[in-house]
Amino acid sequence: MQHVMIVGAGSVGGFFGAHLARHHPHVSFLLRPRTLAAVREHGLTVRSAGGTFTVHPRAAADPRALPVPDLIVLAMKTYDLDGVVDQIAPVMTERTLVLTLQNGVDVEDRLIARFGRECVIGGVAYIYSKIAAPGVIDHYKRGAVAIGELMGQTSERLARIVELFKQAGIPCQISDDIRRSKWEKMCWNCVFNPITVLIDDRVAKALDHPEMLETIRQIVGEVAAVAAASKVPLPADIADRVLRWTQEIRDIHTSMYDDWKAGRPTEIDSLNGYIAARGRELGIPTPVNAALTALIKVITGRDKTGADVLRIDGEVIQPITLDRVALAQLPREHQVEDVSRLQPGMQGRGIRVSGVLDIPALAIGVDHVTFHATDGRFAATLTLEQAREHGILVYQLDEGPLPPERGGPFRLITPGLGDLCANVKGVGRIEVRRGRGKDTRPSTQGAAAC
Repeated sequence: MQHVMIVGAGSVGGFFGAHLARHHPHVSFLLRPRTLAAVREHGLTVRSAGGTFTVHPRAAADPRALPVPDLIVLAMKTYDLDGVVDQIAPVMTERTLVLTLQNGVDVEDRLIARFGRECVIGGVAYIYSKIAAPGVIDHYKRGAVAIGELMGQTSERLARIVELFKQAGIPCQISDDIRRSKWEKMCWNCVFNPITVLIDDRVAKALDHPEMLETIRQIVGEVAAVAAASKVPLPADIADRVLRWTQEIRDIHTSMYDDWKAGRPTEIDSLNGYIAARGRELGIPTPVNAALTALIKVITGRDKTGADVLRIDGEVIQPITLDRVALAQLPREHQVEDVSRLQPGMQGRGIRVSGVLDIPALAIGVDHVTFHATDGRFAATLTLEQAREHGILVYQLDEGPLPPERGGPFRLITPGLGDLCANVKGVGRIEVRRGRGKDTRPSTQGAAAC
């Protein structure tokens, strides 16, 4: 293997790639801009209990700026696979091998669909490490890989890869059934990745509660059923094996937990989400994995932001956000199907502000509401009574979103206020207040034209 390209320098790629680069002169990295800048300036550092070292490998954000690789090691998150496949396509040659060190069980098949079977080698990484900072990896436990041909045969190229890793001090073994190895790790991942997020704690807390053991067996049982239907039968005692494997690493968090705490996306769709989706395709019930998928998405999902989101904050117990779909689902008595009946010349469907203000718990003593345009330029402040009695947010036109040229995605109108009318286009925030707030409306005398 003359030239090796590592894709990603996170907790997996950073550790294994740095070790390879330390012992092999022709290891390069394909990195995202932020990590690339850090590695170029400070190098790639691995900190372990046994010592710390730094390498300064060749790195780029474009694979065409690196030597044409003989071996590409994919070590980034599974959700980045499609984008990376497009990136590496220009440097793929007839001799290029692609080794996957990613979670999930469908990565290899997705690569085969794009590049063909002959270039793909399956792999499993066994490691506990974290990203301390871009280009800095903290390594705690393990640090080994298993690789194998997808059809189970032995090959010279496997032997060359094993030797490459072993020369770098990385334990590497050949699996005679790499697909089964990946499914076995999938069982562990589908259990402890989501559970550590749900309990907001380490693996040990789950292991120490007998009530959780049956849930663990249910999760593994569903994964094993999907594996069997996918022609990868797992051992009958796979759930007990998962529990045994976990005893020696009971003090750890998981990669999903670390990603959640760091505000990064999780791989839930490639783990429990994949099992639930594949189960539906095969007619196999997977209710526990489906529930875990939904719960993780709720827990780890970021608050919605953007021009099509309405935020209610200020003097409220808890700020909330609403989009057009949420507004449409509010009770019918708050909906205004045709705002032109109340304000001629205005078209669309609206929601009464009284219904919107019923959602958050308002602080005691609030008496005003300020409606802010997204651009920050315009605002209108109404008394709480005025807002409740007269305020309407127009949010829909012809079954679609209210377009910006009509004042969308949310537009405040106040039919019935006469010369005190308020009409704020592009509302993005409703601020509940004690006392008056920002108001850019014309004076009372000229307000009729607003």
